[in-house]
Amino acid sequence: MHRRCLLQRIPAAIALAGLPPAALAQGGAWVPDRPITMITGYGPGGSTDIAARLLADRMATALGPGARILVDNKPGAAGTVATEWLKRQAPDGYTIMVTETGAAAAAPVTLIGGTRYDPVADFTHLGVISTPPGVLVVTPGFGGAGAREVLAAMREAPANRLTYASSGFGGVLHLRAEMLMQALGTRAVHVPYRSGAQMVQAIMTGEAQFGIAALASATPLMREGKLRGVAMVGSRRFPTFPDIPTLGELGLSGFENSGFFLLIGPAGIPPREAEALNRALVAVLHDPAIRDKLVFAGHDPVQGPNGLEEARGFMVGELAEMRRMVERTGIQAQP
Repeated sequence: MHRRCLLQRIPAAIALAGLPPAALAQGGAWVPDRPITMITGYGPGGSTDIAARLLADRMATALGPGARILVDNKPGAAGTVATEWLKRQAPDGYTIMVTETGAAAAAPVTLIGGTRYDPVADFTHLGVISTPPGVLVVTPGFGGAGAREVLAAMREAPANRLTYASSGFGGVLHLRAEMLMQALGTRAVHVPYRSGAQMVQAIMTGEAQFGIAALASATPLMREGKLRGVAMVGSRRFPTFPDIPTLGELGLSGFENSGFFLLIGPAGIPPREAEALNRALVAVLHDPAIRDKLVFAGHDPVQGPNGLEEARGFMVGELAEMRRMVERTGIQAQP
């Protein structure tokens, strides 16, 4: 299902979000009898880890009495190490993962020869968590007072005079920055870092002048005034930064698609377990307290239809979008 349909239609099943935990556990629903492990492919403190820790306890409560979900960080190779590991686990519902655009869509398309996993065939898609925007950020003091002045300074700089940071070669943030350079008709030197946190630190200190970051990674430094947000990558302004325009508003097309976070498990999780996990996720995403925390952290929690079929269709659509980005930029990476 296309992202627009997923985000804009309101499902009749939304009432499920208001049910008490005990009600979700009735009627033969699966209630885990040992801890569930929720892995992430990145270290603590990043946008993926933030989402996992906000979801874990509340999802456990929604699954029923005694349920527990433990977050386990398995960083390495931009999330692909953890994703390969997940593929090999038993499909019993006791091992799940918060994945994101990089590992689930960018790596399978940008890596020459692909990944050792198929992001559609090798996993059970348990629900879309959020579709947060990216944000063009610059080091403080760069390029004038307004967003248009910043873009003009980038456009007018001599080729390869400026440096931009990303969270890794061939990742979605690298692709988006290259698309921006193409749209502005200029070139800049790419410096890849190992994580989104390192990337925004580099821009803050002036090691790089700019980059397109995940909003969740950039939000704390933007709030502290140590990093300047210029424009959003996505179809609309974000509620916590209403004064920052989108790149589309600034006259640059092709930047409407934002990132995503997805809950997955190994392929073949039985319907009872998969549906229970999906119900718990949907309930938590409609909990106002969790929703507000996710938005404050730079996420955009999904509120529309978000069942198992919608999540799988969403993944198919995001892969197609990523292929278009690779075709546009010509970027591919060695595994």
